[in-house]
Amino acid sequence: MTAETKPEPIRRDKELKASHESFESFYQREFRNVVGLAFALSGSRLGAEDLAQEAFIKAHERWDKISGYDKPGAWVRRVVSNLAVSGFRRKSAERKAVARLAGQRPTGIAEMEPEDEQFWQMVRDLPKRQAQATALFYIEDRSVAEIAEILECSPATAKVHLHRGRQSLASKLVMEVSE
Repeated sequence: MTAETKPEPIRRDKELKASHESFESFYQREFRNVVGLAFALSGSRLGAEDLAQEAFIKAHERWDKISGYDKPGAWVRRVVSNLAVSGFRRKSAERKAVARLAGQRPTGIAEMEPEDEQFWQMVRDLPKRQAQATALFYIEDRSVAEIAEILECSPATAKVHLHRGRQSLASKLVMEVSE
């Protein structure tokens, strides 16, 4: 057989294996930090792992394309951020519905220390992009440029989201201390 008549599936299997190994390395390197971001945004340890797993599954399904990105980690963090916000909205609506049916106020998730839970709840109460920028900055120590890349916006916009999030948190914390 000449090189031109080699069966195509053999070459694809080798390429897929190399891709898969690259994904495994990426997964091992990034998973812990992505779970930390998901935890900050969701407030749930188990939920954070689920969010991270879901984001990595989406990355694995598209790994041929995503592995070509300069920073595939930014893509995964953006997916986690979006999933966390969607999940929070869904859970909030579910809690309100259950509270209405049961005649009670909704209760918060209490897996953290009370003061930590209170702070991260304030972060989650911020508008979506402000919460994401704040969590990326404080949990992962990301620069404004990295936050912009993850959120797919300009650095100036990321800086505005972070600034407004900080201002809002500062005013909430001042009001809480003075009460």
